[in-house]
Amino acid sequence: MTITALRKDDSTALDDADALTLVCKALADSLRLEILRLLRTSSFGVLEICRILDIRQSALSHHLKILATAGLATTRREGNSIFYRRPLLVSDDPLHSFKKSAFETIDRVPLREELRERLNLVQQERSEQSLQFFSRHSDKFREKQGLVAEHSQYMSSVLDLLHELELSADLKVMEVGPGEGELLAKLAQQFSNVIALDNALEMLNLAKTTIAAGKLDNVSFIHGDTHTALALNTRCDVILYDMVLHHLPSPQEAFQHATNLLNEGGLLLIVDLCRHDQDWVRESCGDLWLGFDPDELHDWATQAGLRPEQSVYLGLRNGFQIQMCVFHKPVFQQP
Repeated sequence: MTITALRKDDSTALDDADALTLVCKALADSLRLEILRLLRTSSFGVLEICRILDIRQSALSHHLKILATAGLATTRREGNSIFYRRPLLVSDDPLHSFKKSAFETIDRVPLREELRERLNLVQQERSEQSLQFFSRHSDKFREKQGLVAEHSQYMSSVLDLLHELELSADLKVMEVGPGEGELLAKLAQQFSNVIALDNALEMLNLAKTTIAAGKLDNVSFIHGDTHTALALNTRCDVILYDMVLHHLPSPQEAFQHATNLLNEGGLLLIVDLCRHDQDWVRESCGDLWLGFDPDELHDWATQAGLRPEQSVYLGLRNGFQIQMCVFHKPVFQQP
């Protein structure tokens, strides 16, 4: 059996022994192990990694090339920017088990304190960028969202999916980033206990206005993000992200937080854009990420202990495609 690895001069088939040698050589360096440990948390641009690791760009590029050649790191293009991340491990890779075991072993060693502090600073800057956008444009939220996808274009599909899941009205449901509260109001009509979580106070106030106009009294509001919800020990049965994931500084983190916030048997529903190349949405709509590959979402969910259930896709006339993905937190089985 052979696998294909990309070399600088050409693309050639390497046998499994040669591929294993490449992986082992790539892992035999403490700095490269730190890079892999860092990429566990999110995707990062070269300059971000340089800041976190306090390393020159030329030196970092050398190490990233070694990791990429060995199939231990890959890139994703976000408009004009290149971000590095860990690859999605596929079962037909002859080194799948070896790489999976290597990643698991690497992750048992925590990032050094100074690296965590720099990482948190990068994430805070991303979060602040998104927060400032919504603070400045809260009065034009509907207009900005409409540039990509009008809520009315996919709302019925989301509600149909919720109906098909046959969820009990007694469940506790949380929507993260409810916007003006259109979906939130529908949730409050279907479920007895609903939570709205948003770190942009201006947007949270818009959602409050919508709920008040509907004379609904079963919605509680939390100003903050999922870190806040975790600190408050908030537990729920369903968590929804409606066109929010592409605004988060670390989308992968949302899945791990969902695992910690959901009760056993709970559901995570992600409604977001599929991967696209429309870089203009960064400035016009405050997007940090240009959509996501379905396999990417499934991989993050699996890593967080969630099980992919079903996905629905909806194409829009402007070329964007929406994905609605349901993930399930398994019920712990007593031995």
